[in-house]
This record gives sequence, structure tokens and C-alpha cells, in this order.
Amino acid sequence: MERFIAAVETYALGCGISPQSLLRKTVNAQWGQWQKWKDGDASPTMRIVDQIYAYMAENPPPQTSEDAA
Repeated sequence: MERFIAAVETYALGCGISPQSLLRKTVNAQWGQWQKWKDGDASPTMRIVDQIYAYMAENPPPQTSEDAA
């Protein structure tokens, strides 16, 4: 779960969005869902995790000028 949380945070940062926005966009999650996952109060199903990873793979963060250097 820690690796999934880190992957989502890294992806969201690279896209300039919040992890909550990513969850809303990909799986229509409730706004508080991300915090529940981070706090360990809830966990996503494997289907949800797969959907989020698939979205991130199909929509890579935009490259910045720093990335190109």
C-alpha cells in the first residue's frame, strides 16, 4: 500500500494536481477517500488500484524543461 500511495503522490505532483483530484478523475472516489487510504482507515480494491495504475500509464505527466535536460 505504501508503494501505491507514493506512486499516486508522485504522479499527481508531476501533473500539478492533488491525489484527490486524480482519484475523482479516475474512479470517481469521494473527496475524503484519499485521506482514509493514507491513514489506513480504508483500502482500495485491487480493481480500483489497477484502474488508477492504468490511467497513470496511459496519461504520463507532462515533461518539463528540467526533464528534457
